[in-house]
Amino acid sequence: MSMLDKLKSMIKGHPDQARQGVEKGGDFVDKRTGGKYGSQVDSAQQKLNDRIGDRRPPDEGR
Repeated sequence: MSMLDKLKSMIKGHPDQARQGVEKGGDFVDKRTGGKYGSQVDSAQQKLNDRIGDRRPPDEGR
C-alpha cells in the first residue's frame, strides 16, 4: 500500500478534520516562509480541499 493510499484511507470519513489539517499545514508554511509563497500555498490548500470534498466557495470560513 502506497503512502497516498494510506492517507486516503485515513481521510475517508473525516473530511472536517482533514480540512483543518490542510489549513494548519498551510498556515505553518506561510509562517515559516514569511508569506513569500502565500498564493502558491493558498492554491495548494484549495486543490487539497477540493480533493477532500470541500464545496465551500474560496475564502469562505478561512
